[in-house]
Amino acid sequence: MSDPRLAQQSAPAALRNRAPILEVLQPHLPPGGLVLEIASGTGEHALFFAQARPDVTFQPTDPDAMARASIDAYGADAGLPNLRAALALDASAPATWPVDRADLILCINMVHISPWGATEGLIQGAARCLPPGGTLALYGPYLRDGVATAPSNLAFDESLRRRNPAWGLRRLKDVADLAASAGFSSPEVTEMPANNLTVVFTRN
Repeated sequence: MSDPRLAQQSAPAALRNRAPILEVLQPHLPPGGLVLEIASGTGEHALFFAQARPDVTFQPTDPDAMARASIDAYGADAGLPNLRAALALDASAPATWPVDRADLILCINMVHISPWGATEGLIQGAARCLPPGGTLALYGPYLRDGVATAPSNLAFDESLRRRNPAWGLRRLKDVADLAASAGFSSPEVTEMPANNLTVVFTRN
């Protein structure tokens, strides 16, 4: 039998930012509830959060098969009952999501590394799945009106757009307006290390 750890991928950024993200999420994590993570990537965030909060169930997802294999390899290695097997979910696809209800939806570092249609799909899907009072939490770099953008974020934005013209840092106001049109509150914004933000919306 092959070792599941061979499928595990690692992202240095995930190892750096997982503890600060968890600190911001803690007041919003619902005891006994379900957290649906969109674009889980390597699975290191889901693993870390599930280890820290055994009273919360985490459902990771990703559209990429190799990412899902990594997520499931971490899950198999850890054997956590509150970390579910990864599901295939593409936020930009019009199809119905494989999960129809969650208490909190989490999306880390997807909005800027995907076409705008993925953010539209994310917010529309969150509006379908979250109950009133449910939380949508986003993490990553954003452009804010009236706030100087760090040179490192400007350079990152340029590099993303060179890789794919449909990618790039988004204006926080554009994301907030999209969320408001889907029935979410104004965002609660927390500044994070390395010029990132955690942005929390509540479904009205």
